[in-house]
Formats: sequence, C-alpha cells, structure tokens
Amino acid sequence: MTRWRSLARNQDGAVAPTVALSLFALIGVGGLAFDYARLAALDTELQQAADQAALAAATQLDGKAGACGRAAAAASQLLNNQTLFANDGDADGLKVVVPVEATCDAADQVRFYKTWDAATDAPGDEATSPADAKYVQVTVNTRTARYALTPVVGAIFGDAAASAVATLGAGAICKIPPLMMCNPAESSGGEYPTAADIGKGLKLEAGGGTTWAPGNYGYLNLGSTSLEAAMGSNIDALPCVAADDVSTKPGNTASATAGINTRFDIYENGLVGYCERAADRTTKCSPALNVTKDMVHAQFSSGTAPNEVASMGGGKGGKADNCGLLTGQEAWEQVPQGKRYVPGVTTPAAMGLPRDVCHASNKDGSCASGRFGDGNWDRALYFKTNHATAANPSGSVALAAAATFAGKTATATIGTNALSRYDVYRWEMDYWSKNPTVARRLSAGTAQAVNPAGNPTGKSYNVFQYTGPRCAIGQSASETIKDRRVLTAALVNCTAGNVKGSTKVSPIGWVDLFLVEPSITRRDNDNKELTGADQIYVEVIGKATKPNGDANTFQYFLRQRPRLVR
Repeated sequence: MTRWRSLARNQDGAVAPTVALSLFALIGVGGLAFDYARLAALDTELQQAADQAALAAATQLDGKAGACGRAAAAASQLLNNQTLFANDGDADGLKVVVPVEATCDAADQVRFYKTWDAATDAPGDEATSPADAKYVQVTVNTRTARYALTPVVGAIFGDAAASAVATLGAGAICKIPPLMMCNPAESSGGEYPTAADIGKGLKLEAGGGTTWAPGNYGYLNLGSTSLEAAMGSNIDALPCVAADDVSTKPGNTASATAGINTRFDIYENGLVGYCERAADRTTKCSPALNVTKDMVHAQFSSGTAPNEVASMGGGKGGKADNCGLLTGQEAWEQVPQGKRYVPGVTTPAAMGLPRDVCHASNKDGSCASGRFGDGNWDRALYFKTNHATAANPSGSVALAAAATFAGKTATATIGTNALSRYDVYRWEMDYWSKNPTVARRLSAGTAQAVNPAGNPTGKSYNVFQYTGPRCAIGQSASETIKDRRVLTAALVNCTAGNVKGSTKVSPIGWVDLFLVEPSITRRDNDNKELTGADQIYVEVIGKATKPNGDANTFQYFLRQRPRLVR
C-alpha cells in the first residue's frame, strides 16, 4: 500500500505527456519556419532573376527596328538564372524561364509600355512599335517549392512568381564632336540615312531662332570646352556629358568652323590656344592626310619635304608660312578668280572634291530637294584636273582604278553604285601610299591675294594646290581615332523637340559625314558669293560607326544604363 501511495505522490516525468501532446505543434512551428524560409528564398531567387531579365531587356530599347524582339531575346537568353529552392519537377530543371516574344505589345510575360507612372506604380499606354517602347515588364515563369515538413503550409502559401520593370536611364553622351543636325526623316517616320542617301551632298545650314528644319545643323552644349577645340580636336578626349542635360548651344559659333578647317590644314589667325600649332608643326587639331581642296597657297618655305617630289624645286626659305585664311600675304585662298571650278568650266586651275552639280551652280543651288543633293558630281573633270598624266590626259585610267578600289561603277553618276567623294578620298590615300614619288602639289598659276571682302590687294605670286598637309603634321585614322575628314553628327527630331534657342535635346541616332570642303566664304569666277563661312558641305557616308568600323554604336556614343523602375 505504501508503495502505491509513493507512486501516486511521485512527480517525476510529469511533463512527458505535455511534451508528447505538444510535439505535433512544435513540429508544425518548426516546419513552418523551415518551409517559409525555403519559400522566401525561392521568391528572392525569382525576383532577382526577373530584375536581371528586365535590365537585360531594357538595354535593347534603342527605338530601332527589332528592338522589342531583341529585348525579349535578351531577357530569355542572355542570363542563366537558377532556382535552387524549387523542387517542382519542372521540365526545365532549375532554370528560370522567360518566353521569347518578338511583338511590341503589353501581352504575355514580356510587355512593353510607352510610359510608367512612378507615383502609382502603374503602366501607361501600351507600346505598339520599337520607337515608343520605353519600358519593359518581365514576368518569369511560376515555380513551386514542395514543402518538406508541413504539407498543410503549402495550401496556405501557394506558388512563387516575380516580375520587374526596367527602362534605359539617360546615361551620357560621349566620343562625338558637338555637332547635331535635324533629322531629315522626321516627318516620314523612317530611318536616316538609308542606302539611297549615301554619297549625296548635303548643305548643312546653321539653324537658329525658330528656323530649325531638316538639314539645319547646330551645336550641342557639351560643357565649357570651346567649340573650336571640340570641332577640331584630334582625339575624342572631351568629357562625357549627362544625356538628360544636353541642350543646343545658341549664340556666336563662328569659331566652330575654324576648328573644322584645321582638318584641311588651315589655321586661321586668332585660333584659341587649343588648336594653335607649335614650331615643330604639332597640334592638338591635326589635318587629315588627304587635304585636297579648292584652296591654293604660295610655295611653302619647307620646300620639298614632305609630300612633294624633288622635281618640284626648293622653297622660298627664310620666311614663316602664313597658314591663315584670306588674311595677309600668301595665305590660304580660293583658286585664282577666273580659274575656279563651277559647272560649265572645263579647265579649272585647281579643283577640290566638288559639290553636287546642282549645289555648285549658284548660291541657292538648283537641287530638287534643296539642301539635299542627288549625288551627281563632276567625277570626270575632277580626275582630269587632279590625276591626268601624259599617257592618260583625261584621267580616265585613275577614275577606273578608283571605282575598282571602291567596288563601284566609274560611269555611274547617281545611285548607290556611283563612286562617292569619300570613295575617291580613300583611293587617293591608298594610291599615294603605294606610289610615294607621285607629286602631291599642282601648280595653280598666278593669283592675287584677297582680303575677306574679296577685293584684290594687288600682290601677285605663284600659287599651288597642296593635297598633303603642310602647315601641321597629319593625323592618320586608327582603332580609336576616326579619319580627320569624317564627322559624326547627332540626329535630332527638331520639330517634335520644338528646337529653338537653347533647347534640351535627345539624339535619336548618329550619322557619319564626309567633309567635302573647308567652310569659307566661297566666290564664283565673277566674284559673287556662293557660300557663307558658316555653311558646312558634307557627303553622307552612312549610319555612324566606331573608329574601327564597328556598326554597334548604340552604347558607344550614347552610354545609357538600364535601371529598375519596380
């Protein structure tokens, strides 16, 4: 009896039933924590994958054809994200999947929008074309974590999914001179330039006030660097500027063309310090290796070296050369009056690569498209004037060689198969490099030095056309430096952007332009003004490329960074 009483009073192990009864709850709580952590980790994996896919897609939103398809492909294929916490037996294993969709719309898992309202975190209008696809929303495939300890929890939390929205940030504009031109294709909504535009002359007329229109050019305000330095600089060493802070640069921009003219070996009096020449002919604004132009100069004091053959004779000696423009004695000036090239003249004393015929006839020109030429320039006369020999006085052999070099037809005058001025320019450099003894100086006869107003000073002397640089050492093109007679210009939709005065602008593309002639006050043989000094005459080369020829320039000139919106 005593033993039973003792047992009844004994409290050892009294908690065991409580523990046993609560064990199910403890396991449930522990399982809840374990499985919730697994679900949270899966959600994080999927969200990170969605973020990265959206950022990858946003890098392709350049507004060009195929942008939506490229964006969807980037989201689907450029990344290899895995869901280590998913164990749903999906056929794709651990891979996070985003379907490839090539359509610009707001359907399915890759959606495109024109705008996104940050305040309400809601999309704006659906994008219907690459041009208005500014935001991309990417939703990754739903995945499931099979719960290890508490199947009941699975019914509470369900599957995991994630989406993200990204766009391109403003970024920075880099590696271009501050030259912009109004997009000629803005009204049509097409691209510029097309294959049909290549080789055509273009009169870039300075815009201003409310006169901006296709073919107008202007300058971008890319910081405190002078326009002269920016337009003449050898290397793309100017600082990058935030793209959302770029505006047009109004006011007096006369120094800009002075910088451009250094590319033709012309160093005007009054250049700012950046582009001045040192005594050893070095400069930060070098000329091209081929500076053929409708300008002449008295014989340089340096005589036969370089770029001349010994038979041309010695120099003046003892006198510093004037490398200015129409200022003082023996400066750079146009071909002597009466011997200049204009359409109809068959024996000019010297001739640079000319304008399209319809642009060269008079100040306003006669081109059907106004500022835009047709690509028909006097090829035969150029070769007769500059590349004739005793054996081939018409220069036709050289013309045929140039056409062969460029893969074009020598007799074609208009069209994509016609020999362009840029083709000839490159052929000449190739020809001279293979034939170093060929004379690169041509006598242009006797001239009268003229002042900027065009009135003769009465000083007569022999002048010559120089096709190689003499005032400064020429700069060759390289993997990092474009040819000195190639300018990259930003294309701007001037009408849509309401460009006038100082206006913030957003470049929509880039075009490479060949500098045909220096920017000077050019006169015909009757001394009538043909062009003003602020006009830039160029030939369209095509869509801009990097110095090494790479056409993938989207993130080269305009460095935009993708950013998450949500």
